[in-house]
Amino acid sequence: MTIPNQITLARILATPLFMVFLYAEGTVFKILALALFALAALSDAVDGYVARALRQETAFGGFADPIADKLLVTAAFVSFVELGELRAWPVVVILAREFLVTGLRVVAMAEGISIYASVLGKIKTLSHIGLVLFILSTRYFGLGPWGRELKEAFLYLAVALAVISGAEYFWRGRRALRAASRRG
Repeated sequence: MTIPNQITLARILATPLFMVFLYAEGTVFKILALALFALAALSDAVDGYVARALRQETAFGGFADPIADKLLVTAAFVSFVELGELRAWPVVVILAREFLVTGLRVVAMAEGISIYASVLGKIKTLSHIGLVLFILSTRYFGLGPWGRELKEAFLYLAVALAVISGAEYFWRGRRALRAASRRG
């Protein structure tokens, strides 16, 4: 078990704890939810950096790292729908993109083709993490009358980046899709 893989597993295990803090009553839990999410999100960059620096990139890490990210952000988005912070339709669009791109990567892998994360995909991830952090901040610490409008702006940016980056992945993965469709 490499250090980067341990960091990834810690992020997976942090997800249910984040949710416990998110739903708990009291200021301390609100601060803990925000801090834990921020720390878990930061660990995504850390595990990748450590894996490259120590030359500890593994197949498990390549699989588990994006899953850990998706679990953390999905848990937050779904919770925000339940808590009335987000409407369901943008969350469904974002989650549909995640499922479709993950499926594309599985098809590509079966064809021996790697589809690496793009800059646009990383920006999309940052927008989703930023949206979660913004909602956590406004939910617990308030941002005055502009908070709602800013949240909507961040939400539409996150949805737009999900759709655009998803389209980019499918454009880059078209060779894998063609190869898979020929094999039937």
